[in-house]
Amino acid sequence: MRLFVFGIGFSSRAFIEEVRDQFHWIGGTTRSPDKAADLKAAGIEALLFDGETASAGLTDALSNATHVLVSIAPGETGDPVLAACAPALQAARPVWIGYLSTVGVYGDHNGAWVDEDTVCKPVSKRSVQRVAAETAWLEFAAQNDLPVQIFRLSGIYGQGRNTFVNFQKNKARRLIKPGQVFNRIHVEDIAGAVAASLRKPMTRIYNVTDDMPAPPQDVVVLAASLLGVAPPPEIAFETADLTPMARSFYGENKRVSNHRMKAELGYNLRYPTYKDSLPVLITNFL
Repeated sequence: MRLFVFGIGFSSRAFIEEVRDQFHWIGGTTRSPDKAADLKAAGIEALLFDGETASAGLTDALSNATHVLVSIAPGETGDPVLAACAPALQAARPVWIGYLSTVGVYGDHNGAWVDEDTVCKPVSKRSVQRVAAETAWLEFAAQNDLPVQIFRLSGIYGQGRNTFVNFQKNKARRLIKPGQVFNRIHVEDIAGAVAASLRKPMTRIYNVTDDMPAPPQDVVVLAASLLGVAPPPEIAFETADLTPMARSFYGENKRVSNHRMKAELGYNLRYPTYKDSLPVLITNFL
């Protein structure tokens, strides 16, 4: 089997490491020549892709792919992979296509539970673009009789990207917005859930999130306790100095169900909650 990954980053690289032994060839794209060299040193055939034009080398590599993962965000003109590579995908006819999306497509639900059947009502521009991209991929799947699995990921964290790093950089803050919860997922669980889907190629949407939507300040307090330091002072959300993007995240409040992921993919979370993952992450951090 041959795996091709569009956009090798934090989540997709974890997936590659999860399934490396299942494939006799792995390739993918990056925008950076330096990163391409690093990927090649790690045994991954890296090709440059600017999000607009597919090179002959990229098209050739894609033509032999049996499995394709898309981890590139859409833009104002739509999904860059479909725009540049739809004919190559139609010719290759991979047995599995995965698309990494976001739970941001649901928008705000005032803290209520949502699942894959909940109507999307995106708030931010980036989430509107995600809904459009998901729709385009589902249409591509139907028109070409190809399986496309969409994975809606919640807030991603893991080794090198977590609240302990924020403490290290003196950026940890305890913002308080009553009733606010966020959904999270450890990057290793993204890799595990997506890997589990390889056994069941079909056109389907899955939420990939942990079992405990929780207030963000609770994570900060636990991290401080594990570090043996005092938590940062509470800051009211209304008075907090936040970037427009950071503030926009607080404009969406929902609890995302992972029932379908567990029931249909048979995947059991390695880190069901942040309470399970932080004690492990700190051992690698200290």
